[in-house]
Amino acid sequence: MHLRKLLVMFLLAVPAWAGIVEDVRTALAQSNFGAADSDLNSYRAKNGVTPEYIEAYSWMGRSALEAHQYDQASAYAKQTKALAVEQLKQRPLDAEPRLPIALGAAIEVESQLLAARGQRTQAIAVLQSALRTYGGTSIRARLQKNLNLLSFEGRPAPALRAEQFLGSKPPVLAQLKGSPVLLFFWAHWCADCKAEAPIITQLRTEFAAKGLTVLGPTRLYGYTAQVEHAAPGDEFAYIDAVRHRFYGGLLDMPVPISKYNFDQYGASTTPTLVLLDRAGKVAMYHPGALPYDQLKAEIEKVVAR
Repeated sequence: MHLRKLLVMFLLAVPAWAGIVEDVRTALAQSNFGAADSDLNSYRAKNGVTPEYIEAYSWMGRSALEAHQYDQASAYAKQTKALAVEQLKQRPLDAEPRLPIALGAAIEVESQLLAARGQRTQAIAVLQSALRTYGGTSIRARLQKNLNLLSFEGRPAPALRAEQFLGSKPPVLAQLKGSPVLLFFWAHWCADCKAEAPIITQLRTEFAAKGLTVLGPTRLYGYTAQVEHAAPGDEFAYIDAVRHRFYGGLLDMPVPISKYNFDQYGASTTPTLVLLDRAGKVAMYHPGALPYDQLKAEIEKVVAR
């Protein structure tokens, strides 16, 4: 989904007490960089450079990249990264939620900008370097997602961990060679995942005779719709309840539960759809939902090989 559409959708739910991040996103949704810059300057004059300011500033780079204003996007990304790194002298990256969002966005824009300019090797190097530095933090999956977008297709699919699971016992991916496999990464809180489930249910039925196997990795997030800080056992039970309520056509789908899988596949966006060919290699990597016709076309390519 394009950034502009995401911004417009977000504005529909902006509360009355919205802060600088929402103010900047509002201006950018209207392609008004001047108003966004003015909001940032006013906030900084009153409050200084805070993680909230840096997150708001990071949207300037994302929006400039979406508008193909590459020089501006580069400048915004570099400044966002510099501000974030300065903050890291005073606190760990995950001490609060806004700084990881800002730093992850800056690195993402930097890599995507290089790729857009045809400098794919340099983009990959930027992401690999960031993973070495920040691989133990909350932005790991986001960095891996961007790296996978540039280099995942055609590579052997990483093995999945399945110490915990729901549904039938997950098979080892190596055992599925010879059959096409669709990995459907989902989250219990994800509305787009629930909307994608009937599509996957239908396609699994249509391609069952061709051997299509569907696995649905998910993970624990530490909370549920009712409990802000949920114990693992309680969240596990909640995931199972969500599965029965919204994924009725996929109840026999193996659901390995592991953060490791999300990190390896860069599933910071849910759903993330990964299609494996009969040789066990990644044929399609897509963060986000796909409509029926588009996903069917991708499966048909793999089945026909």
